[in-house]
Amino acid sequence: MKLFFMSDIHGSLRGLNQGLAAFERENADQIVILGDLLYHGPRNPLPEEYNPKEVAARLNAYKRKIISVRGNCDAEVDQMLIEFPVLSDTAILFYEGRRIYATHGHHHHMDNLPGLSEGDVFIQGHTHVPVAEKRDGITLLNPGSVSLPKENFPPSYGILEGTVFQIKDFDGNVLKQIEL
Repeated sequence: MKLFFMSDIHGSLRGLNQGLAAFERENADQIVILGDLLYHGPRNPLPEEYNPKEVAARLNAYKRKIISVRGNCDAEVDQMLIEFPVLSDTAILFYEGRRIYATHGHHHHMDNLPGLSEGDVFIQGHTHVPVAEKRDGITLLNPGSVSLPKENFPPSYGILEGTVFQIKDFDGNVLKQIEL
């Protein structure tokens, strides 16, 4: 199974369309969205092609392939437009004998991990900065943001295939890679 991770769409139709095109190119099986789907939030600039209603419609077309968690900019009203669950703070995935703890990153994050065991994977969004590192036997990941990247990174997404996690830009360049 090949998993596609994206985060922090923030209502950007451009960012989402680029993300979905990458998902199709990668021929991945499932999309895991790490929160902040529709609203840009008061601390962020208005993203390119800001169109939350169309973002919801585009995401709904993929609803059978999406696992999503709630970000700090996601609200109950968003669930009225989105046809898959988006209000859970976490998703626990089991992948090739590993536990993957997926969350947005505003409650549990890399400096405040939940109870994890050696060999587990923790993946978050929220910071808009790609991360792929190991700490105390736990793999820490962040695919960056598809719409509002920070720290001079380009828009990016993550791919997990086998035991390799890659963070890529929309041109397919590998920004970071780690073996789980």
